[in-house]
Amino acid sequence: MEAEPVTDQSSSGQPSSGHPRVAVRGESHLEVDPEVARITLTVTARGTDRRDAIANLTLRNNTALELVRSYGDAVAHVETGSLSVTPELSQRGRGERIRAYGGRVTLSAEITDFTVLGELTTRLADLDHTRVSGPYWSLRTNSPAHRRARQEAVRQAVVRAREYAEALGTTLTGVVDIADIGADAAPVGRGMPRPGGFAGPAAPGAAPEPPALELEPRRQHVRAQVNARFTMAPPTL
Repeated sequence: MEAEPVTDQSSSGQPSSGHPRVAVRGESHLEVDPEVARITLTVTARGTDRRDAIANLTLRNNTALELVRSYGDAVAHVETGSLSVTPELSQRGRGERIRAYGGRVTLSAEITDFTVLGELTTRLADLDHTRVSGPYWSLRTNSPAHRRARQEAVRQAVVRAREYAEALGTTLTGVVDIADIGADAAPVGRGMPRPGGFAGPAAPGAAPEPPALELEPRRQHVRAQVNARFTMAPPTL
């Protein structure tokens, strides 16, 4: 933390008749459990013509969606990201000869019940031509952890200011202002994602399901900083 005692100044640069001020910075750093795990699915398909590719892609996409939705409230949100169906040109011969079509669709799901995360991720990775990436751990936007961090930063600013006042043999008398540092910048405190990847092989329909993965949530770091200025009783120096 940084701190710099200051006193009121008039326009001429001389101290004003008001109470002296102390300016400090308050910081906090919390380590908390994540609240959301996000996984990304990439489903692919291929066909000798466009309709075959679309039909295969539709079937696999619907299978993945049905599996995700079968977990009910454990999945807070699921959405489709992008869809593409692309012709694959032959590398032999002249001209633009199409030899097949490839399709791809991406899905993302937010899981809030971590007790089913390992099982769901494993079952999705076991689907035909499906790739699973994640989990990406994070906090909710309105997580109470952000509030706790901000309040702790203010408390630390008060502690810091009192230490300076005590060093001068005086006490704080009021608050001038408190401001977030970089209030117009991107918010701090979001945990870094923890990516991973599982490529789902083509598995026979009668094959038994693989054992569920054990996934340990990654702790999230929440930080807050404030600048604060306080008035204090005039010290006797």
